[in-house]
Amino acid sequence: MSPTATYAVILSSEETSRLRSAVAQTESSPFYSSEEWQTAFALPSLTLAGLPRITKSQLREHSPEGFLPAGIEVKDLLARGLIEEESTSGTSGASVRVVFGKTWWAEQERRALVRHPLIAGLLGDRPSLRRAVLTTPGCSGVSCYNRWLNLEQRTLGDSLYVNQSRIPFTLGEEKLAGMAKEVADQAPVFLDVDPVHGAWFALHCERHGLRFPSLRFILTSYEYASVVHRGIMERVFGVPVINLYGSSETGHLLIEHEGVMLTSPETAMLETTSVDGIGELLVTTLTNPYLPLIRYEIGDYAERVTGGYRVHGRKRDALRDAAGRLLTTRQVDQAFVGIRGIAHYQLRQKSDGSAHLFLLPEIPGDALSAAQATLTERLAALLGAAVTSSSVALIAPEDSGKFRLTVREAA
Repeated sequence: MSPTATYAVILSSEETSRLRSAVAQTESSPFYSSEEWQTAFALPSLTLAGLPRITKSQLREHSPEGFLPAGIEVKDLLARGLIEEESTSGTSGASVRVVFGKTWWAEQERRALVRHPLIAGLLGDRPSLRRAVLTTPGCSGVSCYNRWLNLEQRTLGDSLYVNQSRIPFTLGEEKLAGMAKEVADQAPVFLDVDPVHGAWFALHCERHGLRFPSLRFILTSYEYASVVHRGIMERVFGVPVINLYGSSETGHLLIEHEGVMLTSPETAMLETTSVDGIGELLVTTLTNPYLPLIRYEIGDYAERVTGGYRVHGRKRDALRDAAGRLLTTRQVDQAFVGIRGIAHYQLRQKSDGSAHLFLLPEIPGDALSAAQATLTERLAALLGAAVTSSSVALIAPEDSGKFRLTVREAA
């Protein structure tokens, strides 16, 4: 079945009730007043497959005002202190304005976190755990890479926002040492990291023999976590690396446990556009009445597996093999299993199907000759096309501050 197809999802009575609640939240939203949506809502049997989808471009055009109940304005909600407003990072396109209730972000994050037994045990009745955040400042909601904030300004409750640099590879040893000291002084229970930033910080800690006795796990989010980044952090810190998946528009949707991404069913209903393989992930939100989304095309590929989902990376980052078949970021990333010495990479596919692999070594100046030979062979077999490679000193992020492991260049 093609990634753009759809199929009927059989809902349980509880899921049907949740879907009806989701539809009820749209009752007076201008966006859903169109004939297409109203006709779908009026069908005798309410099913996900019978409803339209929301594209990113539609969300960008109509959010947030078009999704609010009629007669309610963002400025009034902000003046009353009822909501927060953010702009997404723009990873899968231009930035989108999103709104949610004052306590909603913390509430939906907790619902996802407690799906993991280790984190649930550590949280107990606590509202939160001490965390040190290492991500691109554009994603942190606290600092911006063109200005510097002091420690007090970067500490919000139990969260310390450590990094203030957009590109981790340009940080000097003195700056990294200062970051490590801040983390040690805070004694976090977990690191909340963009995988690229987290891995680079881990390599600094490894070079200097630094450990954090309070650390119990590492949470990766913000972008796809490669086996490369995961391997570095597991090796250096010796704690579980757990992937948390979601977006600013939808909240946290999935959390990794024993190799499977578990859903957070109170936050959203999930489906894919493929019944038995990789498809586009569609999200129907349940708990944000200020931005109710039904069958939202979040922009990522995923597949259903026993017990949950497997996330495959961004739709726009997918490549194609010589036969025209889809190759997701996850499928490409599996070629890096067991390869050591790499801190980060990017595979860029040209319009003719060939590709070039950029490798950033853990040790500056390392040619990574053996890794290059192994990876070009593996990737050429996967793509069915020629793959060249080079060891480089820098791989830059996108304007959003996020990194792309796989890129398909325009013709």
